[in-house]
Amino acid sequence: MRRAHEPYADVFVRNRVDLTVLGAEEEIAGRLRETGLVTVDGLASRTAVLAFAVRIMKLVPHRDSDSDGITTIRDTRRHTLRAGFAGFGNGALDPHTERSGTPNPPRLMLLVCGQAAETGGECLLTDGQAVHSDLFTGEREAGSALAQPRTAFFGAGDGHATQVFTVHDDLRVSMRLRFDRLARWNPMVQPYLPHLRAAVARHQVPLDLAPGQGYLLDNERWLHARRAFTGDRVFWRALGQPLFPMPRGFAPAPTSARTPMFSEAG
Repeated sequence: MRRAHEPYADVFVRNRVDLTVLGAEEEIAGRLRETGLVTVDGLASRTAVLAFAVRIMKLVPHRDSDSDGITTIRDTRRHTLRAGFAGFGNGALDPHTERSGTPNPPRLMLLVCGQAAETGGECLLTDGQAVHSDLFTGEREAGSALAQPRTAFFGAGDGHATQVFTVHDDLRVSMRLRFDRLARWNPMVQPYLPHLRAAVARHQVPLDLAPGQGYLLDNERWLHARRAFTGDRVFWRALGQPLFPMPRGFAPAPTSARTPMFSEAG
């Protein structure tokens, strides 16, 4: 039996924007620029998800999306062992950036619950700004190595050479990451991967969504993951570029403001 649900966990409440009020789009844009995360509710159908998505982003098609740009994510029982298709099983998903193996990942990701799992299946979110600050405060050598250009390759044969932290000309930072079989690492950063995993885990927060609830995140700042589950869990996802200005990545937290400067390599 499905456990009793607490529909408004603290992280949900703190980041919620009421989509029915005048000026919701402006509030969403402001929060995304400030914290990179918004939570929403009242999206009780796939049609409602699409209608909201086109209010705030230009949809970017995905390998698995339908013609309208929305992807239905559920356990297909066909993709469990295929690299890059773990989202279509019922196992846990490692923290990752959406479409990390492409030259320019979509800036925004919207994920909405259509049907909750019987057990498990909670979303897990990690703020890249917190991870960056953590590493440059306690593991500066690790943080510096993970910012070196082209020390990671994400994706299959047509993937992309990049780095975990990209520092832009204005000193803002973008984060890009995956830990699955489609991640390959330069030997110089491999010793620091345990530090990176530990920092990501330290700052991970659960978000147990009920039907109609979802989150919208800045894909250059937040990592997302999922716990394993049982039952027929159904989520809808939209990826896209914002219809409003957003600076790249995030401003480093004060404790990591002296991040070494490296050339931008995507």
